[in-house]
Amino acid sequence: MTYFKLLIIVFGSLLMVSCKQEKASEKTEQATSEKPNIIFIMSDDHAYQAISAYDKTLIHTPNIDRIANEGMLFTNATVTNSICAPSRAVILTGKHSHINGKIDNLSEFDTTNVTFPQILQKAGYQTAMFGKLHFGNNPKGFDEFKILPGQGEYYNPKFITQKGDTIIEGYVTDITTDLTLDWMKNRRDPNKPFMLMYLHKAPHRAWLPSEKYYKEYTQKTFPLPETLFDDYKTRGTAAKTAEMGILKHMSLINDNKLTPETVKELGIEQWSQLGESLYGMTVEQRASWDAVYGPINEDFKKRYPTMNDSTLTVWKYQRYLQDYLGTIASVDDNVGRVLDYLDDENLADNTIVIYTSDQGFYLGEHGWFDKRFMYNESFKTPLLIKWPNKIRPGITEDEMVQNLDFAQTFLEVAGVTAPKDMQGESLVPLLTGNKAVWDRDAVYYHYYEYPAEHAVKRHYGIATKDYKIIHFYHDVNEWELYDRKKDPREINNVINDPKYAKVVAEMKQKLQETREKYKDSESLDKKYIDQYNK
Repeated sequence: MTYFKLLIIVFGSLLMVSCKQEKASEKTEQATSEKPNIIFIMSDDHAYQAISAYDKTLIHTPNIDRIANEGMLFTNATVTNSICAPSRAVILTGKHSHINGKIDNLSEFDTTNVTFPQILQKAGYQTAMFGKLHFGNNPKGFDEFKILPGQGEYYNPKFITQKGDTIIEGYVTDITTDLTLDWMKNRRDPNKPFMLMYLHKAPHRAWLPSEKYYKEYTQKTFPLPETLFDDYKTRGTAAKTAEMGILKHMSLINDNKLTPETVKELGIEQWSQLGESLYGMTVEQRASWDAVYGPINEDFKKRYPTMNDSTLTVWKYQRYLQDYLGTIASVDDNVGRVLDYLDDENLADNTIVIYTSDQGFYLGEHGWFDKRFMYNESFKTPLLIKWPNKIRPGITEDEMVQNLDFAQTFLEVAGVTAPKDMQGESLVPLLTGNKAVWDRDAVYYHYYEYPAEHAVKRHYGIATKDYKIIHFYHDVNEWELYDRKKDPREINNVINDPKYAKVVAEMKQKLQETREKYKDSESLDKKYIDQYNK
């Protein structure tokens, strides 16, 4: 071969490689210029401490953790109102409860509110919702939906659809995922970007795991939280009178899965609601359940005569976590199914995936279950986001963000201008490494549902990275201040500590300014008290 021929071959090869690289670059540019798909995954009452990306003490959640490993984990994500339906209304509208009007689970949702799915739908997104909405049976802005009525059931649940109601046999977490994947495979328009809300009932009370996981998790024992026997000695009336204590208020029947017959035999006074999820089981499902929970009942009968308050609290705590965490194991499995589908269908690179909960939850901290308070375990919420080519994988972010911010984030991701009356801030600067423009130093919280179940008093407050101040009002007038850095478990209320006098004054002033910023006021407090009393 002559030198001239060899030169031609080499030059031709380089030209072919260059053309291939140019085409690959064009393809990448085209992919990144397309509007991204949005998948919003939300569970109900999923405590951040029950996700191993946050804390490996209680459970391993490898699939949810994948979102953090491939994206960003937020350690200071919070809610504006820690109760199910109001939290969801805030997410949909991008407005605080006192503005969108959905202040508690009892009030009606004002359907004249404009939601971000409506805006995305008008902007050309295909939209779908599957799972638990919690309020309203005809959500606006969705091309297709299949939603649970109210709380929904764990076993053989009913779904509301645009074509009528239908009961689907099986376990709700699996079914919700089946419906989601069915839509993605068979009715998603590949020529349109999509916004999908994939919403789990679990791990909402009364925590019925699938057969696979109640067989496994009822054999587990979990470490006790340090504050399980909190005496609230530095707090005021609110913490001491709340009715969400594991010992006194957790039902042996509904929550711990003893039978009414067991409780009656032991002479224990207990409300006896067992829940439609058990009564609605098939014969085969109930037989499998009884084969596991029957021996638990028999074991309790032997233990109970020698139990005191401490040992009964520990027994109830273990039973609670076995079932609660068992439901989360199914959520994690099913999140993995969705993530695998995105990878297998080459959709992952142009899809932003968000995992969160409608609020946090108490897993025995301060002796409690449930939520509602502005204390960390219910105020903070899990938030994990992955967005390939935009978020650098494996990032942890500690900025103060809220569920108030989701609507504006999704609109900016889609290239749509958000309405001026939305009150959140887009998270896109944090997601894309432009943190310098983020200037929020405090977040606002307001809880309204009192007097009501769990008896958590009305309160509002703000939190910064360093401090949290809370004002309980209505039938009390009490203040609490916590040093978040020195007292992360929020044991010591320092509102009356002279060392914090300057901090108290500054935080009260900042609280007033924040209330004005978000257009909240004493007159609105009174309005919603009067509305509730009617």
